[in-house]
Amino acid sequence: MNKNTMIRGTILLTSATFISKFLGMIYTIPFESLVGATGGKLYGLAYGPYTIFISLSTIGIPLAVSKFVAKYNSLGDYQTSHRMYKLALRLMMVTGVLSFLALFIGAKWLAGIYIPDNSEGITVEDVTMVIRMVSFALIIIPPMSITRGFFQGHQSMGPTAISQVIEQIVRISFLLISVYIVINVFKGSITTAVGFATFSAFIGAAASAIVLVWYWRKRQRHLNKYIDNQSIVSVPMTNQELFKELLSYAGPFVFVGLAIPLYQQIDAITFMRTLVNLDYSQAVIDNSFSTINLYGHKLIMIPITLATGMSLSALPTLTKSYVDRNRDLLFRQINQSLQIIMLLILPAVIGMSLLSTEIWGAFYSVNEYTPLNADLLSWYAPVALFFALFTVSSSILQGINQQRFAIYSLVLGLVLKSILNVPLLNWLGPTGAVVATGLASFATVAANLWCIKTAINFSLKQLFKRTLLMSIFSGLMAIAVIVMKYIVNFFVTYQDGRLANIFILLITVTAGAGVYLLLSYHSTLIERVVGSRIRFLDRIFNR
Repeated sequence: MNKNTMIRGTILLTSATFISKFLGMIYTIPFESLVGATGGKLYGLAYGPYTIFISLSTIGIPLAVSKFVAKYNSLGDYQTSHRMYKLALRLMMVTGVLSFLALFIGAKWLAGIYIPDNSEGITVEDVTMVIRMVSFALIIIPPMSITRGFFQGHQSMGPTAISQVIEQIVRISFLLISVYIVINVFKGSITTAVGFATFSAFIGAAASAIVLVWYWRKRQRHLNKYIDNQSIVSVPMTNQELFKELLSYAGPFVFVGLAIPLYQQIDAITFMRTLVNLDYSQAVIDNSFSTINLYGHKLIMIPITLATGMSLSALPTLTKSYVDRNRDLLFRQINQSLQIIMLLILPAVIGMSLLSTEIWGAFYSVNEYTPLNADLLSWYAPVALFFALFTVSSSILQGINQQRFAIYSLVLGLVLKSILNVPLLNWLGPTGAVVATGLASFATVAANLWCIKTAINFSLKQLFKRTLLMSIFSGLMAIAVIVMKYIVNFFVTYQDGRLANIFILLITVTAGAGVYLLLSYHSTLIERVVGSRIRFLDRIFNR
């Protein structure tokens, strides 16, 4: 495979992932206007266990299959990689059905945990129904994910990229159309509408599976040629040996992807019960939970998606540097990955905290609960920085053969979240859940950085020095945003509606981003972090 083909495949897959995540964020705008806070809360309660069951049913095997196939293909042993795919496909069919049955049958038990007896509004039966509706997707997604991994192992990124985008387009189209019809045409309940919304996961997965089957049939003859013409005699490995090697690749990574869903599950179990006992109104509880679990969470994922994509692109060569014992290159790669996160996300989350009211009004319109939702968003935004750093630092641990420690740090975070959540909810109200998540995720990042430092004697001095400089620039940016917002508010405020909020954001974000970019460029901070000159910035600043 030539370098141009590899780059093209990487760009295609990265672009498809970004499009999928962007669509997965933007649909919440019309969805919120259709089902409101109650619908968002119900949707979040269903999707939490569903996300966990997906991770458990696949146990990291799709990524492992991709690595396994790539390894044995590079050795010329296409028969072993093909055999592994067939075995993994059968395993995923079994785990998919078992996960579906477990979630479908256990839905009422889960709903009973989430909904306290003395709560109003959403009932145990409502939550049971929406969980069961989303559980059907588990039948398709595990085997579908394996097929994507097999194609990627063959360095064929097109099937994965196209199927991802088609899955999101079909899922979101079905979701919004069905919810609109249920509510506005048939005058149905919010619960019925959200049930169809969660069932859209099955519809989207089915569409993706059809695309992958089409690609498989189209390329089957080509794939069979590899087996017929393989350059070496197949390695005589038993099924047990194949699965042992596969699981050695897959094991640790499933837990890292579970971090955010598990934090959300702790909220799902404790949030409502604690606030009901504190005599918070059901409307406040519904708005707060839907903000933390769905609507606000989607907003804070925007900077995470952008920055981690750029940062993680620097990591594929990290393992090679570690194996080759090229310490200087390895340290530069680690520094670059971590510093890109700080460079991009630190100012983004500060800006999001300062402009939380206008951001909420621009995305989800203005109502009596906007101040509450915006306040939670302003607290939640900084947590995005720790989520991103945990993702990247865990990938670095993988690269330096310390992936097991990422599991230990995640357990530390979950224990802290479990211990702190109820006391902080009692003390701070809904904000307490966000603060608990922030403290827990900060602890996981600190633990990961400590492990990186001690495992390879990596110095954090440069990271801390440049983070201090970024913090100073972010502070000056914050001043610019506050001043500009103060001036604009003489003419228009967030209460004037969605268009007014979009106008305020255009003015303030432009001012803040301009200040930060100007300072970062002229101080050569950007150049030092990225490792090269940024040509389009050179043209903008006439350098």
